[in-house]
Amino acid sequence: MLAANLLFGINFSMVKVLTPALLSSYALNVVRIVISVGLFWGLYLLRPSQAGIDRKDVPRFLLCAVTGVAINQILFIKGLSLTSTIHGSLLILGTPIFITAAAAWLLHERFGLHKALGLALGIAGAAVLVLSRQGGPSGTDVMLGDVLVIINSISYALYFVWVKPLMLKYPPVHVIRWVFSFGMLFILPFGAVDYLHTSFATFPPQGWVALAFVVIGGTFLPYLLNMYGLKYLGPGVTGSYIYTQPFFAALIGILFLQERFGWPQLLAGACIAGGVLLVNRRPATNRAATS
Repeated sequence: MLAANLLFGINFSMVKVLTPALLSSYALNVVRIVISVGLFWGLYLLRPSQAGIDRKDVPRFLLCAVTGVAINQILFIKGLSLTSTIHGSLLILGTPIFITAAAAWLLHERFGLHKALGLALGIAGAAVLVLSRQGGPSGTDVMLGDVLVIINSISYALYFVWVKPLMLKYPPVHVIRWVFSFGMLFILPFGAVDYLHTSFATFPPQGWVALAFVVIGGTFLPYLLNMYGLKYLGPGVTGSYIYTQPFFAALIGILFLQERFGWPQLLAGACIAGGVLLVNRRPATNRAATS
C-alpha cells in the first residue's frame, strides 16, 4: 500500500510534465484509459475467470463508470493541469470526508456531530486552498483547478458508495475491469479529437517516460496494489495510506517543479487531515467493544 500511494504521489508530477505542454488533458485521458483497459483484459487472458456480468447490474456498472472513471478522471487530469501538485494532493486527501457524507445521504448511515464537524473542517481546509490561489510555477489557473479537483473528489466519493454492492458480488479486479471498460466509452467522445491532433512524433524522451508512468505506474499498478491491500489488510488500513500521498506529491513537486509550500497549504492540510480523522472517529462504545 505504501508503494501504491508512492506511485499515486509521483503521478501528480508526471501529469504536470505532460499537460498542457505536450498534450491536452482529454487526450491524456484517452491514452490512460484505453491502455489500462487493455492491460486489465490482458490479465484476464493470462488467468481466465469470471468474465460476464448480470444484466440487472449493468445500470449500476454504468453509473460507477460515469462517477468513478469519466467524471473522476476527466476533472482530475484537467484540474491538476491548472493547479499545483501540492493543492491537488491535499484536496484529494478530503475524499474520505466526501465518502462519509455520500454514505449518509445515499445509504442513510449515521451522521453524528463529530462527522458534521469533520465535514465542516474539511470544507474549511479546501476553502483556504482555493482562496489562497498560490500554486507555484506549475499552476496556471489555481482556483479553477482546485474547484475541478474538489468536484472530482465528490464524484469519486459517490462512486465509492455505489460500487460497494458490486464489490460484494464480484471479484474486485473483475469490477474494475468492467468499470474501466464502460468508462472508456464515456471518455472517448471527450478526448478522441484531441488525441488525433496530438503530435506524438515530437514527444521528447522525458515525455514518453512520463506518459508510460501515468499509464502503468499511475493507473494500472496502483489499482492492482489497492486490490491486494483490500484483500490482505482490509478497507480501513488500506484507506489510511491515503495520508502519505500529499507528502510524496509535495516533496516531488517542490524538488522538481519549484512549487511552494507555505502557511496556506500547511493550514489547509491540517484542517483536511483533522476533518478526515473526525469523520472516521468511532464512538467510545464501539472502541470499547472492539478492544
